[in-house]
Amino acid sequence: MIDVRPSQQMRDLGVVQHGAGILAEPARAFDLPAERDEAERITDELFAAMERIGQVHPFAKGMGIAAPQIGIGRAAAVVQPPGAAPAIILLNPKITDRSEEMDEQYEGCLSFFDVRGLVPRPLKITVATTALTGETVTTVYERGLARLIHHEIDHLDGLLYTARMRTGVDPIPVEQYRQTGQTWVYDGT
Repeated sequence: MIDVRPSQQMRDLGVVQHGAGILAEPARAFDLPAERDEAERITDELFAAMERIGQVHPFAKGMGIAAPQIGIGRAAAVVQPPGAAPAIILLNPKITDRSEEMDEQYEGCLSFFDVRGLVPRPLKITVATTALTGETVTTVYERGLARLIHHEIDHLDGLLYTARMRTGVDPIPVEQYRQTGQTWVYDGT
């Protein structure tokens, strides 16, 4: 049996990999409700990608994927919280408030899945999104879910989690991460 690197496995599943220009560019917002059909089509593509990925890799702590990660430069992401909670659709998301209280946890990203990195993030964020009908919806997320949501919003802003890591802290190979005994991994992206 040939051992396939996690990043190659994600590439084979249609996930754009680190180094691609689209991952470093801010995604274009939707004009809703005028672009409702486009937003729904892209959301469907994100769910299809999550389904493909979920069939080959379990994400016990939840996962997310942003449109740029499937080659679409639009401001859409989908987050699947852990457990049976319904998926969260993020259209034009913006963080409007964040707690000063932070924690630092390992994150993984589907776009460079061979490594994990220690990323400090706020324990609570307030996020404004646009509903398909054009209304603004504001939601507060805490702890692990705040981390997942923040990670995906970073993708839509053209940032990877490595941009949030402390100076002098580098990502570690996934094999080394598994030896740390840490249980926090999801694709935060």
